[in-house]
Amino acid sequence: MNPWQAALLGANPYRDWLADHGSLTRRLQARCPSFAVRRLKQGIARPHRDEYAEIALAPGHLAVVREVLLLCAGKPVVFAHSVVKLEGLRGPWVGLGKLGNKPLGAALFANPKVQRHPLEFQRLDARHPLYRAAAAQIDHAPRSLWARRSRFELDGSPILVTEVFLPEVLCLP
Repeated sequence: MNPWQAALLGANPYRDWLADHGSLTRRLQARCPSFAVRRLKQGIARPHRDEYAEIALAPGHLAVVREVLLLCAGKPVVFAHSVVKLEGLRGPWVGLGKLGNKPLGAALFANPKVQRHPLEFQRLDARHPLYRAAAAQIDHAPRSLWARRSRFELDGSPILVTEVFLPEVLCLP
């Protein structure tokens, strides 16, 4: 069973953030006096179990994994995690290796050839590695965090982008 759901059910304080189909980077930049990206890690690693099928990668194979924090006035508001096949980094996603502290979202939405697949949502808790990675970036993490993910494709090569929304995002106008 896939714990990622195609619809948001019930009341959810993060609904407006989760369901927005536009560029999260642009939305944050419009609301933050000083927006920044802090790269936490980028390198060759094993994706999480629930990510392999999304990028058509055989279980156990390696991929390029990038994790960043999106900051508003120095405060973490989103933990972002992206996964791309190794061959994608030598092909259509070659620019990913050169992003550094630049937002991936800006590059994805700037290229009209990039296709976005539907959003999926999940409430993450301490059992999920993305919860643990995101919670480690903030003080006083709640018992669960909401996340969304979407697969993007360029020339048939997928990249999976997951965004975990941190409580501070609810303080933005």
